[in-house]
Amino acid sequence: MGRFINPFTDYGFKKIFGQEISKDLLIDFLNDLLVGERVITDLTFLNNEQLPQYDEGRGLIYDIYCSTDTGEKIIVEMLYRSQTNFKERALYYLSNAIVQQAKPGTQWQFGVKAVYGVFFMNFLFSENVKFRTDVILSDRETGELFSDRMRQIFIALPLFNKEENECETDFERWIYTLKNMETLKRMPFKARKAVFEKLEDIVDVASLSKEEQE
Repeated sequence: MGRFINPFTDYGFKKIFGQEISKDLLIDFLNDLLVGERVITDLTFLNNEQLPQYDEGRGLIYDIYCSTDTGEKIIVEMLYRSQTNFKERALYYLSNAIVQQAKPGTQWQFGVKAVYGVFFMNFLFSENVKFRTDVILSDRETGELFSDRMRQIFIALPLFNKEENECETDFERWIYTLKNMETLKRMPFKARKAVFEKLEDIVDVASLSKEEQE
């Protein structure tokens, strides 16, 4: 066992990003991911288990499901192995989060809040995939944004090969740390950003209880 937990396990990923005590880590990461686009000041964790809408329907379980202080919904998933129809699954996840916003009654005017899907992938879903793929709803000919209510970001971790001293942005520093965490002897970037010092406290195996270590 290394000094730090493995973020690619369900336990490790939720330990870092999915609990109230570490909420500021998730906020910081999302702001670095969306830098120049928007700023998140607070998050509320939502029930990650979504029940089916009808008998014999299918429910789903998100890794992390939360809402921003302005109402946008954010789904964050860590996928260690390739999955069949993964793109379609990601689309279904976001579509479900949109449908869940429907209000009872006859006067609802479809004023849905934007839904973001952030997918860490420890695999490639095609030969031509990029390290970061941002998917939006836009006009095919002009590229003009059609609607900002559905946004997907796919992060292909195998394509990130920068060393510690090559990371240029805080987003890259996050990815470097997560990708290499299980083999790190020390937590990098603490002098640059205080959030990495808190990250060290949360992921240090020595700080876990015996039950948590098991």
